[in-house]
Amino acid sequence: MTKPAVPAYALSRSDYARTHDTPRAAATVTAVREDSPAFDVGIEPGMQVLRVGGRALTDMTVWFWEADGDEVELEVYDPTDDSVTPCTLERFPGEDWGLTFDGDVFDGMRTCVNACVFCFMTMLPKHMRDTLYIRDDDYRLSFLQGNFVTLTNMSDADVADVIEHRLSPMNVSLHAISPDVRRTLMGRNAARGIEVLEALMDAGIEIHAQIVLCPNLNDGEELMRTLTYCEAHPAITSLGIVPLGYTRFQKRFAGSYSEDPARARAVIEAVRPFQERARATWGRTTFQLADEFFLDANVPVPDAEHYDGYPQYYDGIGMIRSYLDEATEVLTCEHARVAQVAKELGARKQRMLVVSGAAARETVATLVEDPLIGGDVVAIQNNYFGGNVDVTGLICGVDLLDQLSENLAQVMLFVPDVMFNSDGLTLDGYHQKRLVDDLTQRGAEVYITSTMPRDLLLAWERALDIEPNEAHTD
Repeated sequence: MTKPAVPAYALSRSDYARTHDTPRAAATVTAVREDSPAFDVGIEPGMQVLRVGGRALTDMTVWFWEADGDEVELEVYDPTDDSVTPCTLERFPGEDWGLTFDGDVFDGMRTCVNACVFCFMTMLPKHMRDTLYIRDDDYRLSFLQGNFVTLTNMSDADVADVIEHRLSPMNVSLHAISPDVRRTLMGRNAARGIEVLEALMDAGIEIHAQIVLCPNLNDGEELMRTLTYCEAHPAITSLGIVPLGYTRFQKRFAGSYSEDPARARAVIEAVRPFQERARATWGRTTFQLADEFFLDANVPVPDAEHYDGYPQYYDGIGMIRSYLDEATEVLTCEHARVAQVAKELGARKQRMLVVSGAAARETVATLVEDPLIGGDVVAIQNNYFGGNVDVTGLICGVDLLDQLSENLAQVMLFVPDVMFNSDGLTLDGYHQKRLVDDLTQRGAEVYITSTMPRDLLLAWERALDIEPNEAHTD
């Protein structure tokens, strides 16, 4: 059976922690493709598109809607002479406009009005960079980037915008259905979220929902009520259930499912009947558990078909299964390339070391520590955040430097690129170049790369100077 593909949007990483976050009232052009419609009328990088089709260009949903035809009217601001010029772009069928903008929203990010007890932003240490504390809750980014939003800050006009422009699917943080539980979890605006959710579902908007499951708050009987609500609303085509994550910089929580395997297994068992009925009724699993539940319970993750094409991949649901399947494909279908890597590594008498978060260590090891390759995976414990934080994307520079050996001579070190934001910074402010320099001084050859199996194989080949004609495919 063919493995379901991971959706393209799920493979790109939302960047919540850019160094700068300056709201703009227009879309700044960052690139113009040569010989494109935009190039032909003289648009250049640095200019700003103010209006498209007569509407203010506040975000990319406006652009997609208004610039959908073969002709579009723009108003363009040129900062070099402070001029605003109207122009008309025309294109051939299937041709793009040739414009790239800086970001997805241009009038400022909509922020959260809730007081969620499990909010990770409130569990961060003090004195980190300001943008890390921004609590986004923007329905436009739900559609554009797959962010989960609570809907509690949406006006009636916002709801009408979603319905009119068919911004579907929407990713919605549900968490619980009982009003009193929702208020305890989220604060006094919780009721608005359900009101908006039901309006969107009634209008035919598809919903990918999420529950952050907190011990003794919204699990047990409340989880059953929430699952029953979702089962009764087929517009909710997937429901992701993820466990509470917490740091040492808070006093509300002392544990989660990672400290209680029996409790994690109980959640798996409680959800299973809903999954079985969904399969029988709709032909999809619908009710999806985060990978952490299976790790915490020491239960194998389900097969790929269970994940319905991975609609909640970026929510940590199906990542392990996807990695395991891709690793198997690399080791079997790309055997000659893997053998060439191992041969060259042995000839150089170098050791291969791949960095991982503690949660993913055994998964990454299925590829890296395969006997043919003979590499090692080092799990970095997250002492910086503490609590139960153990994912690769939250590894901090200080922990990486503290836990790697001072002697890295003859080591080829592969560091996950997901540790860094678009400015090259880790969460604790180490720049990528500084980390590479520090590790190089210890003797390592350092490579920043995706550690997904095919990406990692390509990174190994490049690091070992293996020419394409040497890397034969079986």
